[in-house]
Amino acid sequence: QVRLVESGGGLAQPGGPLRPSCAAPGYTDRVDTMGWYRQAPGLQRELVAAITSGDVTNYADSVKGRFTISRDNAKKMVYLQMNSLKPEDTAVYYCNADLLVAGTGVVYGYWGQGTQVTVSS
Repeated sequence: QVRLVESGGGLAQPGGPLRPSCAAPGYTDRVDTMGWYRQAPGLQRELVAAITSGDVTNYADSVKGRFTISRDNAKKMVYLQMNSLKPEDTAVYYCNADLLVAGTGVVYGYWGQGTQVTVSS
């Protein structure tokens, strides 16, 4: 059973950094696009950043210049370096990855369980 596991969320002060990461334990096949989404209370889930297998990145306007997405293809991991955090970045952050479903050749978008990021003084 493929699953994604996030870690590295938590509490940060305004202006501070956090670096959540996401892994796919036991998954050894190729990974296509990986991304981070977030959902604040009462709001829809939104894309924060995404990175293709060719390292092409895409960012929400609200995080450009502050957040950096990266990936380690050997470890099947994706990271989100968040700098200059603002209270409005507070949300549950979800990892998403396009992975092959074993034995099918079909690529499916898997989600992690989410990690809480709270920015507050």
